[in-house]
Amino acid sequence: MVNDTIADMLTRIRNASLAKHQIVQVPATKMTRNIVKVLNEEGFIEYFEEIHETLQTFLLISLKYKGKKRESIITALKRVSKPGLRVYANHKEIPKVLGGLGIAIISTSKGVMTDRKARHEGLGGEVLCYIW
Repeated sequence: MVNDTIADMLTRIRNASLAKHQIVQVPATKMTRNIVKVLNEEGFIEYFEEIHETLQTFLLISLKYKGKKRESIITALKRVSKPGLRVYANHKEIPKVLGGLGIAIISTSKGVMTDRKARHEGLGGEVLCYIW
């Protein structure tokens, strides 16, 4: 049993990216589904698909690479808010990742979104992770 499903998902994506795998399988929860949707919208992954098995549901995530050397689009993933220490920010305090090159994924009252969208809508929330 995994306590922190978001950290588990980020670690699986990081490991698959470093090993240059095309597809990575992640257990599906509402939160992981929403984070993967944001990654897809921002262009960090090619596509994702939900697989229903008898007792469990999984997300198959296709990673994106560039160039002949297959360099990963995702350079790094960092978990910010953890179960032991939650990190919250209002819309004025939302951090910019690498001066706007990366994204921060924020869980707001209107759903999971990027830092840019949350700032634009004037929403704060829990800072889940940074991706660049």
